[in-house]
Amino acid sequence: MRIAVLSRNPKLYSTRRLVEACEARGHEVTVLNTLKCYLDVASHRPSVHYKGKALEPFDAVIPRIGASVTFYGAAVLRQFEMMGTYPLNESVAITRSRDKLRSLQILARAGIGLPLTGFASHPDDTKDLIKLVGGAPLVVKLLEGTQGKGVVLAETQKAAESLIDAFKNLAANFMLQEFIKEAGGSDLRCLVIGDRVVAAMQRQAKAGEFRSNLHRGGTASLVKITPEERSTAVRAAQKMGLNVSGVDLLRSNHGPVVMEVNSSPGLEGIETSTGKDVASMIVAFIEKNAKANKTRTRGKG
Repeated sequence: MRIAVLSRNPKLYSTRRLVEACEARGHEVTVLNTLKCYLDVASHRPSVHYKGKALEPFDAVIPRIGASVTFYGAAVLRQFEMMGTYPLNESVAITRSRDKLRSLQILARAGIGLPLTGFASHPDDTKDLIKLVGGAPLVVKLLEGTQGKGVVLAETQKAAESLIDAFKNLAANFMLQEFIKEAGGSDLRCLVIGDRVVAAMQRQAKAGEFRSNLHRGGTASLVKITPEERSTAVRAAQKMGLNVSGVDLLRSNHGPVVMEVNSSPGLEGIETSTGKDVASMIVAFIEKNAKANKTRTRGKG
């Protein structure tokens, strides 16, 4: 098969591992810098151009689109979909998962466990907004943040009110979520491929920090998840429409709750902590499922 990997940096661990797995399984693989692709949109034969020429058809494309280039990356991926190339994750599913509010609304509609969540821009009653999520302590999140950025813990009512007032003055849309104290600064990252969790790790925040992101100094370790946690992760991924995703769960007193569904999960932490060859599992999934024009949206979304 001819497989393209959309990635701005071929040296990144996840990109390198995917290339290695493709080559090890006998496939021809090309890494394309997403931002350097340009599109022939108006033509009756849509194409993607790169370095001065139209790209030859690929059988499949693996999108590794960073959050900062979601809009352009999704446009490039849609173009591949219009050309009949099989996408590991579809453009619509990626944009859906990148919108924090929309993704939570989709999960809530499906009855999947979530932390109590409020959304606001310029609330006229700050106290009522805080009450929606059970009061302080609570977590305030900017919608645009990634890797734990734009996420602040307000430990008291007064701190929460001050923080919300500050966000209002920034003219920013933000979310409030209950603080799951019993999680103890840890969460679960479940790597879902198709209809099963193929690997799971527990991430633990460093001392004095409540965000467990590895980019913020958190540590990862192998963990055994429960059947309920496994089912929740798979259902969340499927509701997003993602074939491959990293589903982040918290262990709360009322069961697992979903924090986020990541459409481009990093492979380094999960492969290192579990010892599993996740990259090869992803390529095996493509081998089994890739067919021309096998895209639900055909680039329309």
